[in-house]
Amino acid sequence: MEQVSEQNHNLWRGRRTLCQLLNDRLYIVSDADLTMTKEAFEAKFPVDGQGRVPRENLQMLVAHKNDPTDTLMAFFPDNKDKKSIGKADINRYLLRMKQEGVHRAILVVQQKPSSVAAKTLQECRDEYVVEIFLDNELLVNITHHILVPKHVLLTDEQKAALLARYKLQETQLPRILETDAVARYFGLRKGQVVKIIRPSETAGRYVTYRLCS
Repeated sequence: MEQVSEQNHNLWRGRRTLCQLLNDRLYIVSDADLTMTKEAFEAKFPVDGQGRVPRENLQMLVAHKNDPTDTLMAFFPDNKDKKSIGKADINRYLLRMKQEGVHRAILVVQQKPSSVAAKTLQECRDEYVVEIFLDNELLVNITHHILVPKHVLLTDEQKAALLARYKLQETQLPRILETDAVARYFGLRKGQVVKIIRPSETAGRYVTYRLCS
């Protein structure tokens, strides 16, 4: 029973971090979800007969603040047997996305997908972008850590203005890998530029830019 209680506790933390992640990506998330307490979580998502919070009930559909047609679905696959999600699971979620007219999704999983499932996601990437986060990657919000500076994603227009202002080619910018933890948090994709703001004792703040690769 203690293990079940810990799993429910971690689901609460993970969902709250996911809501903060979506908010930072400018998707519409309620204040109640962003600051949800454990008590509010338990009230909103009752446990089943085994005392577990059904992961499927945590599913979300959100729209972008600046573009209502830009929608994203979040799924919490429930693999009670602790096995990795497979190709059939991925196809089920892709079908659900197609039915809802959604082209972006986040899967919060207990274990990494099987190699076949990962290959399926790569093959459909031109049409559907599906990100994978493990439960334990969302237990804390890494951007709230004191050592992580503020990151701001530039729009295409802001990127073009930056390059023109400093007469740069984008390949001349420092890099941030798509697999970097902060890049994954913000959902950065190849070619996007992020502005990084660090405190400075002399100038007040120090700004750099990195190209996602």
